[in-house]
This record gives sequence, C-alpha cells and structure tokens, in this order.
Amino acid sequence: MTTPIAVTIAGSDSGGGAGIQADLKTFSALGVYGASVIAALTAQNTKGVTGIHDVPPDFITAQIDAVFCDLDVRAVKIGMLSQPAVIDAVAAGLERWNARNVVLDPVMVATSGDRLLNPDAIDVLKRVLIPHALVITPNLPEAAALLDEPLARNEDEMLAQAGRLRDRGAQAVLIKGGHSDSAESVDMLVLASSFTRLATPRVATRNTHGTGCTLSSAIAAGLAKGLDLVAAAREAKVYVSEAIAAANRLTVGSGHGPVHHFHKWW
Repeated sequence: MTTPIAVTIAGSDSGGGAGIQADLKTFSALGVYGASVIAALTAQNTKGVTGIHDVPPDFITAQIDAVFCDLDVRAVKIGMLSQPAVIDAVAAGLERWNARNVVLDPVMVATSGDRLLNPDAIDVLKRVLIPHALVITPNLPEAAALLDEPLARNEDEMLAQAGRLRDRGAQAVLIKGGHSDSAESVDMLVLASSFTRLATPRVATRNTHGTGCTLSSAIAAGLAKGLDLVAAAREAKVYVSEAIAAANRLTVGSGHGPVHHFHKWW
C-alpha cells in the first residue's frame, strides 16, 4: 500500500499552535505522512508574534527540490509566505515539479491580530501563486483584502466574492465564515459550476489559534488520500470543528490557545 504524502510550505510557529507545526500535526492525525518546506521563522506564542525571520528564497528552493525529487507528494498546502521573492520561489518550484492538489491558504494576519504578509506581497500572491492553486481558503477578512472590497456580510456576499476570486485563476475557492457572528460556522466551497455549504455549530472558545492552518492542511490531507475536493473539504470541516470543540481540554499558554489536533487520542 502506498503511503499518502503531503507537504506544507509555510512559516514555523515557535508556540506550536499554527503554521508548519499545526500542519504536520493535522497530517499525522488524518493518516498522512507530512513533509515540510519552511518559508519563514516566527517568534510566536499564544499571545502574539514578536518577530519574523524570512528564509532566503534560494534555500526555500533547495527544500522544495529535496522533497519533490525523492517523495511522491500527492498534495501541497501553502501557508504563510511573507515576501514577494519567497512567493516567486514557491511558484517556480510548484511549476518545476508539476505539483498537484495545491491548497493555498493566503495567510495575512495571525489570530492575535499581528500582520504576517508584507503588503507588497499581496499583488504577487494574486498574480503568481493563486493560478497554481486547486483551491484557495481565505477567511472573510482575507477574501475582502484580496479583492479590495468590504467584508462579506452574509452567505450571498460570500458566494459572490468567491466567484470573483475564482476569476483570479483558482479552480475553486473556500471562503471561511469563522469570523462572522452567526450561530453556525459556515464555509462556502465554490467550484466552476457548483457550490457546497459546509456548516457546523459555532463553539464558544477563545482557543482557536491555528484554525485556518488546520483546515487547509486537513483538506490537503484528504486530497493526498485520494478524496475529491468536496469530500476532502467535508472531512476537513468535521475534523476542525471537533478539534475546536475539544480545545478547552488543553491548557496551553495564556492567550488564544491551540485547537486540539489529537482530540481522538489524548
């Protein structure tokens, strides 16, 4: 039996709740072998980000080549890429290795509110990287920023923004509604000729650090196991919702704590 493999290309979270660390935990929890390409180092904990150190683009290239020349990578999750040159290096690597099942989480701001994406990089992200993605997974503020529009206020506006983001070149868009104040947490997955509403009851907890990273890496894990995009998104939504519901069983830090990636085992 072939081992499903996914790679995360993202930033490291020294506090362990988001970024590369959350992605690898998610891959493992969902039965997928995880490889990693570290694009940035952050000095970070549950209270915020105190520093960002970008990895040189040529070393990001070296990591991509090392992973793809040896491992049968079936899915790619992309997270925090803070500089234009880094985005260019990642896009070139995806093209060089004909990467498949690319899940792009356009990380711009941490749960704590700290900005993670250089403003100069937003245009490069839209022009260079989004066209490589099978699906992009912005939350409401990220979708609005990518389109330079106001925040979507309801599901109809979410659908409309997803359609406009598809026009940027992504094959599919999953807009995450976690930042809304409705009783349900509703995500909208929009493909070329259909959409899927993914809804779960909203959980009252402040421990949501790494939620977006976890959802996008869970989708990548499903794709690596051979699921189609809709099935992978459904499985990912259930996994993340359960991880959020179990988050208060952990006591980690004094700020926004992490979701419980291993809630089924611990």
